[in-house]
Amino acid sequence: MSTNLLGEIAGNLGTFIVNGTTEVTKTIDAIVVLEDTVFSAIKVGGVDAKSSYIQAPGTAVKAGAIITPIGDAQFSGVTLTSGSVALVLG
Repeated sequence: MSTNLLGEIAGNLGTFIVNGTTEVTKTIDAIVVLEDTVFSAIKVGGVDAKSSYIQAPGTAVKAGAIITPIGDAQFSGVTLTSGSVALVLG
């Protein structure tokens, strides 16, 4: 995540809506869940790390949840099984 917190909150590098099941690879500072969503993968450095962010990875994450990376990491990709999310780009 960049050091420009206000820019992050404002999403000044843009957002990208994911509403399909094909992997999306981008530099991601946050994931905003738009509807109940099941994730196939949440990648950090190209490696699936969803179990570090979701206690029960096979269960839907509820709409409104915001997932941010741990420490100075950024997410590198997202794959959905169902649902939709907004990626806050970094």
